[in-house]
Amino acid sequence: MGDLSVGRRTCRDRDDSGLDIVNHLRQFMLHCNIAGAMFHADIPTSRRRPPPQRRFEQTDTPMLKGKTAVVTGSTSGIGLGIARALAGEGANVVLNGFGDANEIEKIRASVEKECGVKAAYSPADMTKPAEIAAMIKTAEQTFGSVDILINNAGIQHVAPIEEFPIEKWDQIIAIDLSSAFHSVRAAVPGMKARKWGRIINTASAHSLVASPFKVAYVSAKHGLAGLTKTVALELATFGITCNCISPGYVWTPLVEKQIPEQMKSRHMTAEQVKRDVLLDAQPTKEFVTVEQVAALALYLCSDAASSVTGANLSIDGGWTAQ
Repeated sequence: MGDLSVGRRTCRDRDDSGLDIVNHLRQFMLHCNIAGAMFHADIPTSRRRPPPQRRFEQTDTPMLKGKTAVVTGSTSGIGLGIARALAGEGANVVLNGFGDANEIEKIRASVEKECGVKAAYSPADMTKPAEIAAMIKTAEQTFGSVDILINNAGIQHVAPIEEFPIEKWDQIIAIDLSSAFHSVRAAVPGMKARKWGRIINTASAHSLVASPFKVAYVSAKHGLAGLTKTVALELATFGITCNCISPGYVWTPLVEKQIPEQMKSRHMTAEQVKRDVLLDAQPTKEFVTVEQVAALALYLCSDAASSVTGANLSIDGGWTAQ
């Protein structure tokens, strides 16, 4: 892996969707303080404890200013949404993923311009442990620390188990599961030294339930949930949390591209494909949005979530409640 491609630009305006996420999160935490104060007021004076220090006052200082986040699989979709949300709250970010080099540079530059942070790009291959370790090391050397690690890289392949290509099994396990182990292993020493860290693994509803013909993906996502719990227990006394987010179907460009082919093969309208095929398992019959997943990730990076660790948080329109 080569050096991180990094630049610096400033911007007075932070008016993209990431700002909406930040404002909603701050309002939620502010309301928590207000509700706590009201509850405290209802308790008889003799039984009151000293009020807790108010930690979540609304402020103009970005919540993650001075932090650095590495987000794998972040050149599009969920990963890019999370990276933008973190950058919108002041974190420097390292993007990672495959794609057209010119398009990736445009994305990197836009994150800097819109959010006023430093953004870098790492081309590390998530099937290669040495490149993953080098990505973390280079990020630490470039920015001084890796405080937030988002393991979002993932791929999919669908086939009956007796026909499932062995090379596809190996590739999916490597990218969807093993890459998270390698990145966590590389990032934890620095987080321990600073006694602060946030690790978030993007899992799936398939970390909790199974579907036929997805043996590698379901196995990897179940494994990711187990990795999350183990890491959370090991790091519980170091100020480091580890959680996973398990989305259902999320509306991304990748999902959108599937619709025309499904329409043709199933002789359905676009709306029928969405409702009866893609959203068949989601009771809300609505796609989860990238912004919703990003908002949850941002919350998990906040001080308000310092006691949330080892959790597998579903955001799936009720899929896994069935």
